[in-house]
Amino acid sequence: MATGVPPKGGKSSRKLQVSVEYDGKTSASEVLQKPFEGFSSVQRVHGGGGNKLFFGDNLDALLFMLNNGYKGKIAFIYIDPPFSTASDFVNRSQTLAYSDALRGGEYVEFLRQRLIVMRELLSDTGSIYLHLDGNMVFTMKLVMDEIFGEQNYHSFITRKKCSTKNYTKNTFGNISDYILFYSKGASCVWHRPFDAWEPEKMAEQYPCVDEKTGRRYKKVPVHAPGTRNGETGRAWRGKLPPKGKHWQYTPEKLDEMDAAGEIYWSPTGNPRRMVFCDPDKGIPKQDIWLEYRDSVNQAQKTTGYPTEKNYEMLKMIVKASSNPGDIVLDCFAGSGTTLGAAFELDRRWIGVDNSVESMKAIFKRFVTGLETYGDYVNDHSVRQMSLDLLPRCPFDVLATPHNTAVLESASLPLESSDIPA
Repeated sequence: MATGVPPKGGKSSRKLQVSVEYDGKTSASEVLQKPFEGFSSVQRVHGGGGNKLFFGDNLDALLFMLNNGYKGKIAFIYIDPPFSTASDFVNRSQTLAYSDALRGGEYVEFLRQRLIVMRELLSDTGSIYLHLDGNMVFTMKLVMDEIFGEQNYHSFITRKKCSTKNYTKNTFGNISDYILFYSKGASCVWHRPFDAWEPEKMAEQYPCVDEKTGRRYKKVPVHAPGTRNGETGRAWRGKLPPKGKHWQYTPEKLDEMDAAGEIYWSPTGNPRRMVFCDPDKGIPKQDIWLEYRDSVNQAQKTTGYPTEKNYEMLKMIVKASSNPGDIVLDCFAGSGTTLGAAFELDRRWIGVDNSVESMKAIFKRFVTGLETYGDYVNDHSVRQMSLDLLPRCPFDVLATPHNTAVLESASLPLESSDIPA
């Protein structure tokens, strides 16, 4: 029966491109040429500096940056946009923080236009992490492939966001969300993160102990699938690789490994490589994250802002995909978790949001101090970590003319002399 699938071992003559189509989809060139509102300085906090906080529509802010010297200058972007849940989100005092009302193609186009500009802002070795849940992540994966190129896709990360849910409806408990990791080009900044070894895990993965050194190791084959006609397909120490396989290394290299005590010989004379555990290096982090849950108790958050993400997770991501001195951008800044992580790791940051509650949360993080708002933080280590950042983080606040007036009435610690007339 004909299936339309190329025969085994054959290749299709061309690759069919996949895209997301909907009414109102704008070309990338039109997006980049859109008019935008200008931003001006409202206040210099702690003397200003390289960090900038924009208050206004993030598309305006992104286009403003693109046309004012930031094209190709951003090393790292993390965004946690609305998830298309058709819900409103309030902070601890039940004040509206933001509305997540966009659905379908309207949502896709809203986010897509901003991603197009973000790509232009990224440096050639820059990376972007897009954090979503199951509502739109699979659609946006196709959009990210379209904008950044599927060849620049790195990871689809699953994160356990909360503890077990006892659902009453007929479905599985929703305890995960997802992060898409892309780079702008073929190469990107990458510092592989590691998890610390636990004794039980180390014993499980490295079950053998070297009698001479006491080091733990595991035994792995020294052959691999596929036949070869060269050196790796010939006999070594009088033994041929198993049928249909070849040696992973040349006989010369295998001799070197054996001389160095890295080859285990079974009682029947079969060689295996001894791979030793390096306890100082740790376990390379994989694409399922169980340890970065968000708090369900707002008393443990640093600001009380809704949907605030795990601080340690942001520190790990920022450290993995940027260098000290780089510029980190979060244009859905929310409570400023990304900005705090960037600052603690000696990166410069740019934050953008159009919510007054977001501005209050970021000022709470960097300016007024968490104790000003009393009961948001009970955990001493989190509280102290945040308070330690407060006196040392300079930044400039920028706003459009309309939003400057909004800031004046937002009960933020702004000096009236710093606000343009």
